[in-house]
Amino acid sequence: MEVTQLPDAAPRPRTVAIGSFDGVHVGHRRVIEGADTVLTFEPHPLSVIHPEAAPKLIMPFPVKRDVIEGLGVRELVVIPFDRDFSRLTAEEFCERVLVERLGAEHVRVGENFRFGAKAKGTPELLGERPEFDTAVVPLVEVGGETVSSTRIRALVAAGDVETARQCLGAPFMFEGEVVSGDRRGRALGFPTANVVPEERYVHPGYGVYAAFANGLPAAVNVGVRPTFESGRGILIETHIIDHDEDLYGRPLRVAFVTRLRGERRFATAEDLIGQMRRDVAEAREVCATFSRR
Repeated sequence: MEVTQLPDAAPRPRTVAIGSFDGVHVGHRRVIEGADTVLTFEPHPLSVIHPEAAPKLIMPFPVKRDVIEGLGVRELVVIPFDRDFSRLTAEEFCERVLVERLGAEHVRVGENFRFGAKAKGTPELLGERPEFDTAVVPLVEVGGETVSSTRIRALVAAGDVETARQCLGAPFMFEGEVVSGDRRGRALGFPTANVVPEERYVHPGYGVYAAFANGLPAAVNVGVRPTFESGRGILIETHIIDHDEDLYGRPLRVAFVTRLRGERRFATAEDLIGQMRRDVAEAREVCATFSRR
């Protein structure tokens, strides 16, 4: 898949799906279906227009890019969203971006999509344009509730990665750079790759999870390690099962499959080690059967 900044895009006949697509959830996938081009915004428009109201993002851009590529999209066109771009009227967006810059012949949006200065642009306005036809995709429900990025953020923060997976159409993925730790996991027999979650991204609630880390089965602890008075903040500690590799300074991508238990304090290190053995065994079993579900 080609990734192009909007100023560098060349006009050609296109079917364009438009949206922020944070999470690339099942509703977004319906919008993207059949499109050869995805038009998205980076950074998230609210972080520019109303920073105080900007949501924590479900996924960083590299993860969003890879998920969209996996949907078979030919080109991802990225709008470098800034104050100047936010002042474009809905009509200017249609004329300058969709028609002149991209050459769109078909446009696909969700029914709640808004665009242009003061969010005055609507799917109905797009439908009135004669230069392209517009498909408006209805919202999607999972479990009787509308799927939205807001709902998924709440599910992930609550640790309900199973329902989040149903809404996303794939496991929730977290990516960050591995940092050096106090090597306590290695001393206990369970070496971990540690990532400090960035404030601007959502992360799962405190607890222990079965996951895949860089594609390998893993047991992951999210929290503050209450058994030890370390004084450190939140860490995502990933033990990659049957695999010991120095990952310091490298990116780690973790796909959360299911929550095994909450984080709790243990009376002794021996009690913690015993529970960690059980966690790893359960995570191993979950990961081994996941692809067959």
